[in-house]
Order: sequence, then structure tokens, then C-alpha cells
Amino acid sequence: MSDDQSSIEKSKLWGGRFDEPTDQFVQKFTASVGFDKRLAMVDIQGSIAHAEMLSATNIISSEEATLIVQGLNQIRNKIANGEFEWSTELEDVHMNIESALIADIGPTAKKLHTGRSRNDQVATDLRLYLRATLDQIQIETRRLQYVLLELAEKHYATIMPGFTHLQSAQPITFGHHLMAWYEMLLRDADRFADCRDRLNQSPLGAAALAGTTFPIDRQLTAQKLGFSQPCSNSLDAVSDRDFAIEFVAAAALTLIHMSRWSEELILWSSAQFQFVELPDSFCTGSSIMPQKKNPDVPELIRGKAARIQGHWITLTTLMKAQPLAYNKDNQEDKEPVFDTIDTLFDCIKAFADMLPNLQVNRPKMLKDASHGYATATDLADYLVRAGIAFRDAHKIVGETVSYALSQKKELDQLSLQELQSLHPAMKPDVFNILGVEGSVAARNHLGGTAPNQVLSAIQQAKAKLNPPATSGGA
Repeated sequence: MSDDQSSIEKSKLWGGRFDEPTDQFVQKFTASVGFDKRLAMVDIQGSIAHAEMLSATNIISSEEATLIVQGLNQIRNKIANGEFEWSTELEDVHMNIESALIADIGPTAKKLHTGRSRNDQVATDLRLYLRATLDQIQIETRRLQYVLLELAEKHYATIMPGFTHLQSAQPITFGHHLMAWYEMLLRDADRFADCRDRLNQSPLGAAALAGTTFPIDRQLTAQKLGFSQPCSNSLDAVSDRDFAIEFVAAAALTLIHMSRWSEELILWSSAQFQFVELPDSFCTGSSIMPQKKNPDVPELIRGKAARIQGHWITLTTLMKAQPLAYNKDNQEDKEPVFDTIDTLFDCIKAFADMLPNLQVNRPKMLKDASHGYATATDLADYLVRAGIAFRDAHKIVGETVSYALSQKKELDQLSLQELQSLHPAMKPDVFNILGVEGSVAARNHLGGTAPNQVLSAIQQAKAKLNPPATSGGA
């Protein structure tokens, strides 16, 4: 073993029990610093709170705590400036920072870990990091919500076909369709808020699994770190990853919603639909077909939804057979969480940036809404109001559609004579409901597609939604 390797082995903060050095492959295999250094800032935040608590409870002196905090702040500045040297041999973010602190301020740094374990330390770090991330995600989500409301308000009366089974069903407004997207996103935001509330408990002080014999003040560290309270059970505090699974599950559901939106944009922007045109800056071309404009961003979002669902499966499978308390398996929790954070944030940002420049083909939407006998249900309702039982009305309208098909006409293109030959209950006012405008306007109730109802829903949503803040990233 080289002198450098010997020095590293001696500097390991857990090495007293071992007679042999760590196998170099095992050292690399078990190291997590390559990805958990992302927790560095919250790790330092947690260590400062712990040091200040140790001082407040007279476990260390105030002078020692001051020296430790100063040293941690210096390390924080080095990390922020890209001047900190990370070592795989020191395994993880915690050991790298603590070893650097010992090198910077001397033996006093060794007192920092009093009454603490890496088990409660990493659990605290992950909660702090995810909490801050959720705050940033909520800011970007509000921005997307506002974009949806603005676009829906612009098109609250724009008529388009509504679909079931991807077949023309009934005419709706594009604003109404967008507000369905908004409702999905509103639930997503609520789930993230719920997740944040549940994770906002402090594991710090649980130590390895059973707590500590030192007279620590867990309420104080929880308060300093902005947690609502300490975790109630030390075993659960160090081994719980429900909060991470819950976050990834909420993210997966959000991406499922966005994947559905993406699928619609992909269809609508095709030559077969021509309902919308995506901005050029969010599309790519073909290397061989010069006419192509490919909706790559929505397609990627649709694909990334599968990726996040995979992370949820990874985390649930990771935890399903673990006995209490902490196990090394939990090192595998961070990469799925980190990738979920990055992917989710990027997808929300992509939609928030793309939708304001979406071009909507109103004439094509209106034309297609008029096809496919989309007002057939309105005609059935008309007959019911004339005193005909719905099932009988349903049959009459089916026969009317069959006749119209044979004549290659839409329902509103049939003459009154033709309609009355099918049933005498059809009067001249029937044409008020056979056109798509009348059909849409007739659905004038809470949650309906009538333009005034859509506009009211938009205005109510705007009143509840604070103006979106600009997010700089997660």
C-alpha cells in the first residue's frame, strides 16, 4: 500500500475496528460521493444546527461550536466556488466534509459528530434537500398553471371537437379542454404540498438507530432547520424513506398528466389534425425529409414519464424487504430521487415555456367540431324536452344519423322536412341546437363547456393563484 493510501486509510473516521485496509474495488463500489455531494449544502446546514445545539446543551463549549461553525462556513464557500476537492476514498459527502473540517480547524472538529450518526445525518440531509426542491417545483408549477390560465382565457370561446375513444363526441371549447389540464396540475400541486408537510420532520438526534446518551435537544435542532417537529421514533427516523417514495410517486403522476398533454399536442400538430402548431424553437427537423417538423419536446416528455415511473418502482422495490433500521441498500435511494427532481423540473419548465407561443388553428378546430354528428346528443335532449322518453329519443336520433350518412350530410344540413319525416316532434327551433355554437352554449352549468362557464372557471382560478414567481432552477 502506498503512503497516500495508508494516509487515507488512517484518516477514515470509522477505521479503528479494522485491521485490514478496504479493498480498492469495494472502496469504489461502496462510495456514494459521486452523487451525494449534491447534498453538501444541506449537510453543512444540518451540521451547523447540530453544533449550535451541542453548545446550547453544554456538550461542547461555545468556543468550540464557534470554531466548528466558522470552519463549516469556509468549506461551504469552497464548495460554492468549486474549490473543494472531493475524494472517493472518503466514501460520501459527510466524510468528505468532516475530514476537510478536521484538516482545517484541527481536533475540535472531531467533536462535531457527538450524539450523531451518518444514519440520522443522511436522513436529515435528504429531507432538507427535498423540501427545498419541492419549494422550487411549486414555484415552477405555479408558473405553468398561470400559463394554462392565460391560454385558456384567450380561447375560452374557441370551439373544437371533444373526443371519447379518440372519436368525435361533442363540441367543446379549447379553453374548457385546457382547464381540464389545469385541474390535473392543481391536484399535482396539492400532492407536492402534502408531501412537503409530511416530510417536514427532523430525524436529527436519532443517531444510529436508538438515540444517544448525550442530553441533546432535538426540538432545538428541528427549530433551527425549519422542521415542524422531530421524528417521534428513532428507528423509524433513520430508516424511513416514505417521503422520497411519496415524492417520486407524485412526480410520476404529474408526468403521466404531462404525457397525456404531450400526446394530444403531438396528435393536434400533425397534418391529419392541424389544430395547433408548436413553436419552431421546441421542434426539430429531419435529416432526410426537409418538410418535417417533429414535436420532439412533447415526445421526450411522453418518454420521460416512463423513466419516472421506473424510479418509483425502484424505490418501492428497494424498501419492500428491509428490516429496521438503516441498511446500506438505502444508498440507492438518492440517484432515483435526484433524477426525478431534474426530470420533473425540466418537463414543467418545457411546458411553461412552450405553451405561450402555441399557435391555434381556430377555423380547423371549428370545421372538425362540425363533423362527425357531434350534436346528436343535443338532438336527443331536444326530443326528451318534447316529451319523448330518452331511450326512444336515442333510437330516433340514431335513425336520423343513419339517414344523414346516406345523404352525405351533417345534421344541421338536413332540411326541416327531412327531419320531420323522421319524427314530427322536430320543429323549426331544432336548428338552434344542431349547430356547434348552440350545442356548446347550451352546456351552461358549473363545470360545463359553455364559454361563460369556462371564463368564470378561469377567473376563479386566477383569483386563487398568486402571480407566478420566476424560478431559477431546482
